[in-house]
Parts: sequence; C-alpha cells; structure tokens
Amino acid sequence: MASTNTLEKPHAVCIPFPAQGHINPMLMLAKLLYSKGFHITFVNSEYNQQRLLKSQGSCSLPSFQFETIPDGLPPSENLNVTQDIPTLLKSTSETCLTPFKELLLKLNNTVGAPPASCIVSDGVMSFTLEAAEELGIPNVLFWTTSGCGFLAYTHYVTLVEKGLIPLKNSADLTNGYLETAVDCIPSMKGIRLKDIPSFIRTTDPEDFMINFVIQETNRAKKASAIILNTFHELELDVLSELSLIYPPVYSIGPLNILAKEFDNKDLQMLSASLWEEQPECLKWLDSQEPNSVVYVNFGSITVMTPQQLVEFSWGLANSKQKFLWIDTDVDRIQVEKVVTVLMVEEKGREMRRLARVWKKLAESVSTHQSLENLIKEVLIPDVRGCK
Repeated sequence: MASTNTLEKPHAVCIPFPAQGHINPMLMLAKLLYSKGFHITFVNSEYNQQRLLKSQGSCSLPSFQFETIPDGLPPSENLNVTQDIPTLLKSTSETCLTPFKELLLKLNNTVGAPPASCIVSDGVMSFTLEAAEELGIPNVLFWTTSGCGFLAYTHYVTLVEKGLIPLKNSADLTNGYLETAVDCIPSMKGIRLKDIPSFIRTTDPEDFMINFVIQETNRAKKASAIILNTFHELELDVLSELSLIYPPVYSIGPLNILAKEFDNKDLQMLSASLWEEQPECLKWLDSQEPNSVVYVNFGSITVMTPQQLVEFSWGLANSKQKFLWIDTDVDRIQVEKVVTVLMVEEKGREMRRLARVWKKLAESVSTHQSLENLIKEVLIPDVRGCK
C-alpha cells in the first residue's frame, strides 16, 4: 500500500517527442522535478521503450515510472534505427491523442498512486493540450531547441508572409540566396536565411515541415507556460522577445549542468539512451593533450551517403588534427578548412575562448529559482514548493 506522502505528491506526466535528442533533455527535466518531490510518469513510444530495454535494461525508482503509448507507425523489425522524423511528427500529431487520454485515465485510476496533476510535453507534441484542458490541469510545453531556435521557428510564418520561403527553385540553395538578411526578428539582428533552422530549405509551398512548425508554434500560445533549455544571461534579448509572444517563458538550464547536482546515485544513473554505449574510446581520449582533439558527432538521425562519408573522412584526415568521430553534401576541402580554422588559426582560438567563457558563465549562474518559480506559479500554484 502506498504511503500518504506518496498519494499527496504532485504527479507530472512527462512526454517527449520520440527521438533521442528530445528524450534526453526531457529526462533531465523529469529528474529535476523528481528531486523536488514530484511523482513522475515518463511516457515513451512503444518502439522506443523496446529500444531502451534493449540498450539499458529495466530500471525503476520509487515514484518514477515509465509508461508507453503507440506512435501510430507500423512496427519495425530493426530496433537500432531512428524513425523518419517528418513521418513520425505527422503520425504522433494525428494518432497519439486518444492513447494518451487513455493512459491518463489509467493513471488517474491507479490505486496507490497520485492522480496526474500536470503535463510536461515536448513542444512538438502539442496534442496534449487538449487532454490537459479536459482534465483541468496545467500543460507546460518544453521546446528542446535554444531560445534562438525557438524564436526562429516562431517566425516561419513571417518568412512565408514576406515571400522569403519556400525557396523559388533549387538553385537558391547554392546561388547565394540563403545569404539574404532576415530583418524581421528584432532580437536576432544580422542573421541570414542560412542561419534559420534548415526546414525552410524547400521549394514546396505545401511542405509538411514548414506547415507543421507554424502549427506547433501557434498552438504553443495556448500552453500554461513554455520551458527552454537555456539560461537568461546567454539569450537575454531573445527571451525578452519570446515573452511578448507566449505565456510565461521559463529558462531552465543548461540541464546537463543542473543534472550533475543530484545526490541520489540511482537518479544520476537513470538513462534514456536508445543506443548501447561503447566506452572503449574514452581511454584513448583521456591520454590526449587538453584541447587537442576534434569531436565529431552528427547526432542519431543524420544519414550520410558513402560518398559523403568518404569526403568528410578525407577532410578530417587532411586537417592533420586528431579527432574522435561518434558514429551532408560535404566537400573535403571545406571540411579541412573549417577544422584548420577551429584548431589552428586565431579565429578558432577566439571561438574556443568564448566557448570557455560561456561554459564558466553557465556553471556560475543558477536557474534553480526559475525552476522553483515554474513549480509554484504553474505546476502547483497553490503551494510554495514540494520538497
């Protein structure tokens, strides 16, 4: 039988978009809420839960549970691949609301567990807003991009209205058109079309991704609040502009730094990696001089053709720099030039210096108060915290 304390806990239902780069930050946020006394239900897709069990095995903590809903796609025989992102976005937005509502009903009728008191969902899983409205509970949207990235997405509709996107023809990808200045985002002066998240690089006026981003950024205005994985000092102007467009915006991050502060070792070890880890490279990396290795990682969804792989490999090799590659129309000469600039030239040294400055700043500022404000103002506004 559950204790009275367990039944009195606030219960956050956390549902990430089912891709690795969205699951990781959502899990970090869920851990933070757990450390503040929340009961947590973390909702994976059925497919990703199978991958998680395969890579990490089963894991559990008191008051921290994993549940699943289907993603609406046909079953895959291969558990070591990332699903096509546009297809997955379309499927989750069209099919996941009903099973999510059914899960909430199940949670609210589970003996010995507190009912769901709030929902924290990925910014591109806004179908949850309808479920939250029916239950009369807060629904916070967690956009896992930077503040700049989210603001750029917000202005997709502006770029369409100005006729800047979609592209007129495929030649615009290479003829200099992407250098066009974007002057409609006040807090991001000097940016160009090439700096905007790359879903704009299409010639199709009915492109799914452009229309989906416009839909989701518009729906976000109905959320109880917006969370961004950043900190105020880094993106002050951008966060100020976002606060004029959306409900309360809370900067809680960098989450990877906050996550290092957990006292609970079991909580620290809780992982949502869908890939089996290969730590053998760390011994070699530890033997190298500081600041001497180029780290290369395209994430888990990038697909390279054999020719692109060869080009990038030769670009790295010709730079004469040590590199660690985890695992794009690319040009080996351009790759060589970029790596040389970063590792040898003054411009690269200045970029690395600034990165160290920002890292130090991120470690020195505290967004714990922002988290506390989110809890007492939005998630459980009738109390002053829940430790």
